Amino acid sequence: MTDALIIDYDAGNLRSVQRACAEVGLTADISADPDAVRRARRVIFPGVGAAGSAMKSLIRVGMDQALKEAIASGTPVLGICLGLQISFDHSEEGDTPTLGLLPGRVRRFRFDDPQLKIPHMGWNEVRRVKPHPVLAGLSPGDEFYFVHGYYPEPAEPELIYAVTDYEIEFACAVGRRNYFATQFHPEKSGRVGLRLLKAFAGWDGTC
Repeated sequence: MTDALIIDYDAGNLRSVQRACAEVGLTADISADPDAVRRARRVIFPGVGAAGSAMKSLIRVGMDQALKEAIASGTPVLGICLGLQISFDHSEEGDTPTLGLLPGRVRRFRFDDPQLKIPHMGWNEVRRVKPHPVLAGLSPGDEFYFVHGYYPEPAEPELIYAVTDYEIEFACAVGRRNYFATQFHPEKSGRVGLRLLKAFAGWDGTC
């Protein structure tokens, strides 16, 4: 049995996540089988693309329910980028009802300054606002790679573990119990991203 399962729901380049996991000694299979998610020791829920099509894909194969069951059973789960966004109740992208794993919504960036491009793309400092085992290796000044046009707005401040700035300050790492998610891409963030994945590999789901 491998160490982790990466959920395949037609939403991104999963091989880059798999390769990053291998670099930190975390063997990970890629699967679109909901039963494999239910059996997994730990789960990675990545994604890029649109909220609406992602939700349709998850629901079509029953992956939405399998993910909820895995979280309810205490399995450590890591959401990444779109995975984080569709974890909330609702996304402004396509006015989409989403998974409801965490209370809150996802909003579109809206700026008056034409110099601020959407999507937000590039490296930004991530600032921890409270401790979490997955962020144990985070140091002041550490930067991660972002690509997104929408950002999370959690309904409960205690869900927020780290923030970053792009004209506004927004939550970029959130979680509750055995579920933790990042708006940035650890698999594209060099050594600091690998450090985070290594911490996830050793996390037992408690915080």
